[in-house]
Amino acid sequence: MRRKYPVARDLDDLLTAVGTNRDGAAFTALFDHFRPRLQAQMIRLGMAPFAAADLAQDVMETIWRKAHLFDRRIAPASTWIFRIAHNRRIDVGRRSRELSCATEELFAIADPAAGSEANIDSSQREARVHAALGALPQDQLKMVQLAFFEGLSHATIAARTNLPIGTVKSRLRLAFARLRRLLRDAGVVGV
Repeated sequence: MRRKYPVARDLDDLLTAVGTNRDGAAFTALFDHFRPRLQAQMIRLGMAPFAAADLAQDVMETIWRKAHLFDRRIAPASTWIFRIAHNRRIDVGRRSRELSCATEELFAIADPAAGSEANIDSSQREARVHAALGALPQDQLKMVQLAFFEGLSHATIAARTNLPIGTVKSRLRLAFARLRRLLRDAGVVGV
């Protein structure tokens, strides 16, 4: 009779095989077993489904790279893998708090040096940057907003927009080339 779920020692054996022999079949079995469980756990902990999928994929990549560090005497495979996911979730939370800022909030910050010549120059630069952003095609502007105002990774943007990651990178590259050209033509220094 075939078991529906592998027992803990089977998972330990699979992870050990990945760590010692880079066993692709063992990794596939681990991937099939843990990826949906990791994703479901992250969703239960409040992550958006696309972010949970991204995190689960990242954890599985980490397992492939670091399986040689697994020691079954310290903890079973499931504990080791879910600890990696827990730590990665904390890292993602820290990054998103550091980088998230709505576009409107960014331009609504009051300058304490209002009325000074530096402020006039700064406001002119700000107006030129705003105009350059407004001149971007909508698809490129959306990529810039997601990457730099919301602080999302390329993979997360691809998942959220249902676009291939290459398309996301290409649109960002085109957007920056266009912004650089527009700002240089507008006389903004340092571009």
